[in-house]
Amino acid sequence: MTNTEAPHILVVDDNPEIREIIDILLTGEGFMVEDAPNGTEALRKLSGQSFDLIILDIMMPGLNGYQTCLEIRKTSNAPILFLSARTKDSDKTLGFSSGGDDYLAKPFSYSELISRSKALIRRYQVYKGKERKEMASEPSILCFHHLEINEELEQVHSCGKILDLTDTEYALLLLLVKNRRQIFSAQRLYEAIWDEPYYYGANNTLMVHIRNLRKKIEQDPKNPVLIKTVWGKGYRCD
Repeated sequence: MTNTEAPHILVVDDNPEIREIIDILLTGEGFMVEDAPNGTEALRKLSGQSFDLIILDIMMPGLNGYQTCLEIRKTSNAPILFLSARTKDSDKTLGFSSGGDDYLAKPFSYSELISRSKALIRRYQVYKGKERKEMASEPSILCFHHLEINEELEQVHSCGKILDLTDTEYALLLLLVKNRRQIFSAQRLYEAIWDEPYYYGANNTLMVHIRNLRKKIEQDPKNPVLIKTVWGKGYRCD
């Protein structure tokens, strides 16, 4: 996809009316939209093309949204926005643990759906280099403990192995590493990465993403040394 092409969105929901509403809303904003009635069809479409955002329902026949998300994360780091009537904290935690980037409850505000979609796509374009300037002749490498962060390629190596980070995880890591020893409150960190106002429940979203990131970068995630929690204050990298 070139910079002149419209962002490509996949909407996955077993309700055709919801798919139609979302299609109308997002195409009206200039996005290219495709849809799928279930997880199996979504995975088939993802096998043949790339998307800049996936909007994913949870309660679907066959593969549910959580299962579909886990399968998507095996091959794609595109942002995933869960759109579901399930609104318990445990549902949201499971969604983030499956690899989701954001969660919006049904019934949803049209303006909220559009703003969150734009924010996710914008972050994805920035961190995946779709709006990247020409690469420098010498790559910029940040060394942090056993990690090497290549900012041009947006890759993180650990002991010579490329880590499979989502764009949100990469953004969290890069921000903390580039501001070592600074303590980021949950509100400051959330607003910097998600580019939207802090809200009730956002701290849980952040905690899940930090936990998933630690699983990938820490040698002992239960005793983290790279991303530390400063109790009552926030997070920092030393």
